Amino acid sequence: MQVSDPQQADLCAAGASFRERLGGRLTELAGELGATEISGLALLVADPKREVEAVRDAVSTRLMESFRTARGRAVFGLLYELNAQHLLVQVAGRLRRYGSKADPRDVLQEVFFNVYRYPHRFNAEREDAFRVWSAMIVRNTVLKHLRAIGRAGRSEVAIEDLAQQPEVVSASPLSGAIEAESREECGRVYMTYLHLYLRFYAMLSERERAALRMVEVDEYSYRQAADELGIKLENLKMVIFRARRKIHRAMRRVFDGMSPDCRPAREPRSARDPLAEAGELFEDGPEVEA
Repeated sequence: MQVSDPQQADLCAAGASFRERLGGRLTELAGELGATEISGLALLVADPKREVEAVRDAVSTRLMESFRTARGRAVFGLLYELNAQHLLVQVAGRLRRYGSKADPRDVLQEVFFNVYRYPHRFNAEREDAFRVWSAMIVRNTVLKHLRAIGRAGRSEVAIEDLAQQPEVVSASPLSGAIEAESREECGRVYMTYLHLYLRFYAMLSERERAALRMVEVDEYSYRQAADELGIKLENLKMVIFRARRKIHRAMRRVFDGMSPDCRPAREPRSARDPLAEAGELFEDGPEVEA
């Protein structure tokens, strides 16, 4: 007489329920996945030779690959439902290992934020690719979280966390086009900033321009620049500070749609030509009739 194992029966029932629920959820992705892809996923779910964990791994990998190419929200939602619980266990375990009292659920949100942010780094060559890739994200996210709260320096890092796995970069024509457009846009923005900086630099006084050029281009020390200009060190620092602030404010006003209003500083009286000052007095004074 054979006696059935109650625990094994419960596992089989749970597996059947999981497959049924997952099959129903796949039909909700018709707006983001094609009929062929949904049929392929349904075959994975219904395959009796696959264990429940193997089904979850294979489906998660296919969903992640679809999200990498199409960024479907429903696909990402199902990916979260399939993996949130076991990733939460991983996060909690690593936090306990480092003696951290952080809320694992908060860190879990960071994990899925990184999954959402870096899909271009995913490589779906293996059926368990998402499980391996997400475990690496969990490790890196936990370590980053610990560094952010100042715990990394006082925590003992496990030896398996010291080895860095090589990053797998998955290139595609779409990602190459996006990267090329990003570089081009970055170049345009940089040239715009540089053009505005040079424009407002030219509007500064001669002494302000000389001070900035010596410190920022010629790499003079503040002491050397002050001696070269014949002014006190404190005065040089104030000249450079005000010149930088003028350029910054002028650029910000331009981006806000206003006039730059970048005015040069007046030269100190000791450095001005007495004849020029006299000429200014006559120019500013009232006209005298002959």
